[in-house]
Amino acid sequence: MAGLNPAFRPSVASSSSAQGFASKLLLLLAALPLTLAGLAFVLQWRGGLDDPDSRWPAENEPFPGMGVPTGSSLSSMSTASAHSSSSSDCIDILGQGSSPSLSYYNGWRFDANSDLRPRICVTTSTSAGLEQILPWIFYHKVIGVTTFFLFVEGRAAKPIISAVLESIPGVKVIYRTKDLEEKQAKSRIWNETWLAGFFYKPCNYELFVKQSLNMEMAIVMAREAGVDWIIHLDTDELIYPAGAREYSLRQLLKEVPSNVDMVIFPNYESSIERDDVKDPFSEVSMFKRNYDHLPKETYFGMYKEATRGNPNYFLTYGNGKSAARIQDHLRPNGAHRWHNYMKTPNEIKLDEAAVLHYTYAKFSDLTSRRDRCGCKPTKEDVKRCFMLDFDRSAFIIASTATEEEMLHWFREHVVWTDKQLNLKLLRKGILTRIYAPMSIIQGLRESGVFRSVIASSRKNFNEKLFTSTENPSNSTSSEDLNLATRNSNTAGRAGIRESDAASRKILEALDSFAAAVPPLSPPALEDFHSVT
Repeated sequence: MAGLNPAFRPSVASSSSAQGFASKLLLLLAALPLTLAGLAFVLQWRGGLDDPDSRWPAENEPFPGMGVPTGSSLSSMSTASAHSSSSSDCIDILGQGSSPSLSYYNGWRFDANSDLRPRICVTTSTSAGLEQILPWIFYHKVIGVTTFFLFVEGRAAKPIISAVLESIPGVKVIYRTKDLEEKQAKSRIWNETWLAGFFYKPCNYELFVKQSLNMEMAIVMAREAGVDWIIHLDTDELIYPAGAREYSLRQLLKEVPSNVDMVIFPNYESSIERDDVKDPFSEVSMFKRNYDHLPKETYFGMYKEATRGNPNYFLTYGNGKSAARIQDHLRPNGAHRWHNYMKTPNEIKLDEAAVLHYTYAKFSDLTSRRDRCGCKPTKEDVKRCFMLDFDRSAFIIASTATEEEMLHWFREHVVWTDKQLNLKLLRKGILTRIYAPMSIIQGLRESGVFRSVIASSRKNFNEKLFTSTENPSNSTSSEDLNLATRNSNTAGRAGIRESDAASRKILEALDSFAAAVPPLSPPALEDFHSVT
């Protein structure tokens, strides 16, 4: 046995050496992260690092990303608009703090002349104020929109507001002047049947026709601007580009097959949880999902609980909005869809992306209804003015009830105060939480983007005061209007003038066009068997 020991000794020594090396390596690997963590702690403790996300804010400084607009600042909006029209009021509303805690967008050039494709245009008809329009514009700039055509009137057309809007790259402001109305009166739409059912009716019907005429002009302007896609949105709507590889509308539309002419975004509806919301874009995170994004069994199974005694599943429309590829013969088909004079558009409906509709999100959205139309507040007469049942009920309440009665009605029909029901519907997928728009807009606000835009527009405003009239038109030249209204007689006919036969074919087909798509409510409970 003794003779065998020498042969085994090298192996034992080698094994012991390997074990010792492995032990030292493990010790080193365990000590390295602890050493680095300790070094980082010492540097931060000594002031070597200044990370706003890791230090406790000062007494009056908000936590990063948590600077929700204060009630006092936002509640001054109505007072500011009624008693003053100074640029400082705008900064008070939108500036929100002189020391922004976020700098993600600070110094970012929102370049309207970007070479990135596709180029996207959004058009709207609005009378809103800056507190709504500015966040709406810059949010959509963040997700890839390059061009905006704003058809403004009312408050949005005031010199102080329009001066700010005109100073933003990529934004074109078109005023509702007498010249514009005369140009639109010559539109070919008036001689066609698809919109005829909405002509010469008051309130929402009149708005629907006006939006369609504006969309017709926007198509020509978009083509001249080299835009690839056009979308019609209201300024209480935000595109939610879910389903793309990044949070980008540009990326979403880039991935659409080339043979697709129109993309439909189902709409989600805001579900507010308080009756004192002042800034919906920054305060609302709960939304009711669209019928198209729900299993049919879930939608109809939870219909009564989700409706809460209201006329329909959604308070207002449920048929979404759409983006159209810019091409020959494109025309509007009402505020929600596009069409083509020469073919039926090839369309797809998105499975995840949506339009977030912040409808009746503020109590003032209800109280302002009383001044919108000249209709009598009766069940029969409101049908002349409003297309949707809830709008009719809201108008009657706003026109006949006291402030206290309106608030009670608002809480009962609009505000989601039952937390147990909310939780149940969230679990079922009827309701959902969406935070991305809120975070983006809050980041823009805290970075001083809105404040910077308003401050830089002061020179434009001072110049505008000397040149504007009661109905400002200085920023929309006759040349611009002639260009835009070229669509009235020629849009949809480009490329067919060489053939009289083709022209006659279009004219003969006019009467066969389906009616414009109005705002439609989602399927009701009685529709269960027809959709299953």
